[in-house]
Order: sequence, then C-alpha cells, then structure tokens
Amino acid sequence: MEYRRFGRTNWEVSEVGYGMWGLAGWTGSEAEEYEKALDLSIEKGCNFFDTAWGYGEGRSEQVLGQLQKRHAGKKIYMATKIPPKNFTWPSRKSFKLEDCFPADHIKEYTEKSLKNLGVETIDLQQFHVWEDEWATMDEWQRAVEDLKREGKIQAMGVSVNRWEPNNCIETLKTGLIDAVQVIYNIFDQAPEDLLFPTCEKLDIGVIARVPFDEGTLTGTFTKETTFPADDWRSTYFVPENLNSSVDHAETLRPLIPAGMTMPELALRFILANKHVGTVIPGMRKIRNVQANMATSDGNGLSEELLAQLKTHRWDREPTSWSQ
Repeated sequence: MEYRRFGRTNWEVSEVGYGMWGLAGWTGSEAEEYEKALDLSIEKGCNFFDTAWGYGEGRSEQVLGQLQKRHAGKKIYMATKIPPKNFTWPSRKSFKLEDCFPADHIKEYTEKSLKNLGVETIDLQQFHVWEDEWATMDEWQRAVEDLKREGKIQAMGVSVNRWEPNNCIETLKTGLIDAVQVIYNIFDQAPEDLLFPTCEKLDIGVIARVPFDEGTLTGTFTKETTFPADDWRSTYFVPENLNSSVDHAETLRPLIPAGMTMPELALRFILANKHVGTVIPGMRKIRNVQANMATSDGNGLSEELLAQLKTHRWDREPTSWSQ
C-alpha cells in the first residue's frame, strides 16, 4: 500500500481507502463476509475509512467502531458525516442553513457519531451535503470551532453534491475546512478545473468518491440491466442515464491494457492525480478488497494512456434523478 499526505492534517493515509456506504443493515452471512473484507483491508494496509450517520442511521459507524476494536493496535483514520437536518440528499439551492446544519444539529449528530464509533474524538467530521451560499454564515463556523476546541473532532470536511464540484470554493476559503470529498473518476473530471487547484493552494485534503461511476465503470452493466425496487440505483439509472452510461463505458474497452480490468483502470486513473489524497471505493466482498487494494502498487498508467482517458471526460448537470 502506498500512502499520501492528507493536506494540512499531515496524516499519512492509504491512497486506497474504504467507502462504507454499503455496510449497513446487513445480517447473517453478509455481515460475516464484510467483516472479513474489512479485516483484510487493514491487513493490506488500508487506514482510511469513510462512513456516515446516514448509512443505516448509524449502523455503518458502529461497524467501523467494532473494526477499530478488533485492530486496537493500529491507527485507523475515521471519517464520518453529519446528515442534513431535513434528511434530504442532495441539498438544493433553495435550502437555508437552518434547514440543514443549525449549530445544535451539528453538535447533536457529532455526539451520536462519537457514541456509534466508540471514540472520544472523530478524525474527520464532514457535512454530508453543502451549498456554498452558506460559506460566510457564523452559525456553522462557530459550531465547527467549538467541536475542534473541545477535541470532539480533529478536522472538518465537506462532501460536495454530485456534479457540483465548485459548490464549496468560498467555504474552503474560510480556513475551517480541512478536507473535501468529491465525485472524481474517468468521466467526472470537472474537479480538476477549479476545485483541485484551490485545494492545493489551501492545503486541503481530497477524498475521491464514486470511482466507478455508481457501477458503470465496472464494465458489467448493459442496457438491459435492472435493479431491485429497494436499490436506489433503480431510480438513478433511469433509461436516459443507463443507456448513455453504458455507451460511454463501452468506448473505454479498447483502451484497457492486456491483463487489466475496467475497475482497475478506473482506480489507476484517479491515483494518477497528485491532488487526490485517497480514493474510497465501496467494498462489500473479499474479492473487491483484494482487487482494489492491489492497485496501490506504485505502478502508474502511461502518459499516453492517461492522455487518451482525458478525452473521455463527460460533463453532466444535476437532474431530478441524479440524486
């Protein structure tokens, strides 16, 4: 495993982290497998784990807390998120700060996360949605300062809405934000324009999420792919999105080097960017951990291939189904 400095926190984090969205509400053999997958990731050198209260109303946080107990001798960087008070993802331009993050709500859910994780301080707390119009409002700023001063959190971050990488720039300039989490992958290259240079200038850590474009970049979807009604992707991959996503993925196939899979190509593209501190693929299975962790081997893609992948940028605008 390779490690990278995570902005001004000076943490040395594994460049491949662990996204824990999918690890909530599972029972029986499923829970047994993801616990083994989590344990294996630590054996492979992973030390950055991203969860949220919103993942199973604290269940995923509890899973992470149990993982830390099983590996008490190893430092695990825990990142979690405060849900918006109105429990609506993503936020909308019309939402006010008091709809989402009044001070008492910020503190209340930080306390809930501390309890779920079983720790006295959270390495990285994050706002689970954001609007840059809130940047200069005192209420959230004072709450963050209080939590840091009290030792409840070590660092504060913001998770940016889908396809809105610049909807946090003014907030980053306040000096109170230590990390930003953003969708970045072969298709979603927009963070390179303004967000990444801003983070470099301000020494802010970058977490790249959705490395496989919600599954499109695994190369396993077809235009006939369907999802169970209780799977959120059933409302995300509407025909308009699914058909276009499959078409975009298919154009990548000729570029995949011999012996490499599309998911590996997707991760190596992200790791080629020096601005990224860690990428957090979701992993439920042992085989996923083995494959994803193996990409952190110091071997990068060729400059020629990276240049070709750059041409597959796909700029999209938020829609009613983009969530």
